[in-house]
Amino acid sequence: MLQPDGVVLSNADRMRIEKQKLEIKRMRLTKEQLELFRDTFVIFDKDGDGTIDTKELSTVLKSMGYNPTIEEIRDMVDQVDNDASGSIEFLEFLLLMGNIMRDQPSEADLRDVFTVFDKDRSGFVSSSEIKLVMGQLGL
Repeated sequence: MLQPDGVVLSNADRMRIEKQKLEIKRMRLTKEQLELFRDTFVIFDKDGDGTIDTKELSTVLKSMGYNPTIEEIRDMVDQVDNDASGSIEFLEFLLLMGNIMRDQPSEADLRDVFTVFDKDRSGFVSSSEIKLVMGQLGL
């Protein structure tokens, strides 16, 4: 299969890319999220080679408010680096961002936790309610 940039892909590469595309579809990213991730990828791909290495990924994550260690970044790259290149391409970057988003609590999750603490359903959590729940948890 000939790519737009003239690169011929092997059958294994085509299958890997199709698998990545299916995983990305399952994440149900919005058009806005895809555009944001694409723009982010292009901005941080400093050398313009179509990949982000661990140093560039570190910069991306720090710009998002994360402060991972070098080892954590290597682990993240290893999780999505299906071609074992040591850097991540855009599809692999989308998979990584999907993993990070999945690990973040949703608004519904936070609301559920708040409800556990808000015993009298006042919309506020008092110190006595916090103490009560902490006591129930054995803390």
